[in-house]
Amino acid sequence: MSQDNTTKAGFVALIGRPNAGKSTLMNSLLGENIAMVSQKANATRKRSNAIVMHENNQIIFVDTPGLHEKEKILNQFMLDEALKAMGDCDLIVYLAPVTDSVENYEKFLKLNNNRVKHIIVLSKIDQVSQEKLFKKIDAYNKFSDHFEALIPVAIPRKVGHKDLLDTIAKQLPESPFLYDPEDLTSELVRNIYAGFIREGIFENISDEIPYESDVLIDKIEEEENIDKIYATIILEKESQKGIIIGKGGESIKRIGKYAREKIETLSGRKAYLNLQVSVKKGWSKDKTFLEEIGYTNA
Repeated sequence: MSQDNTTKAGFVALIGRPNAGKSTLMNSLLGENIAMVSQKANATRKRSNAIVMHENNQIIFVDTPGLHEKEKILNQFMLDEALKAMGDCDLIVYLAPVTDSVENYEKFLKLNNNRVKHIIVLSKIDQVSQEKLFKKIDAYNKFSDHFEALIPVAIPRKVGHKDLLDTIAKQLPESPFLYDPEDLTSELVRNIYAGFIREGIFENISDEIPYESDVLIDKIEEEENIDKIYATIILEKESQKGIIIGKGGESIKRIGKYAREKIETLSGRKAYLNLQVSVKKGWSKDKTFLEEIGYTNA
């Protein structure tokens, strides 16, 4: 810590288009996989957070759904989640893959009505030539009056991570720590586990089914040597049930194995995962049902 023992703490919203890599960046900065990650767009539906200690600073990263335009009630909720995070935070990190058009950033500037301070993180810099990287930096520098800093990163190799954390820390308000420094997140365990199961669906089932499914954790029983998790996968259509289960139960076994391994890695304990499948026709368009299962911006 500094000699005067001054501490800083604050909320930092991770904002960007769908599939920009926000969850991957948050997991990488934390050093633990707590947020759902998928190559498919719009996998993240709700805000989640990670508590990262950096020297005498506590940075609470808030992962958000991608900025997008769709008319479904669920998609409207997702956009509202991102906008609310932007309004509630002390600082925004706008994640921009280096291959993206600057137009996405211009759309973000229009949405940032509260004019919250932000940093641009230019990601995937290891996937382009130095010449292309410098051209993209020049393109963003035309907007230099709007952002506090622009930081190139390569997430898998952790290139630029320290620079990013140092820059964020400078922008945070002086404050006592808001959470126990030993905590990784303030998320409920059941929400993290539900995310792991959804990730298993996204990684093992193709087409639209992952987008038309959700997961509810029915109960968690913590026994001496094992955690028992009981969960229900909710689907939109009866025809999707057979695909999720698979021939001889093969698909749901793959989903369960994927999720159970992630649960055990995070908890450090053995886990038993029981997955059931239920059909709720049109659930993603049913406002009342969405509120019942936690999709509310109240």
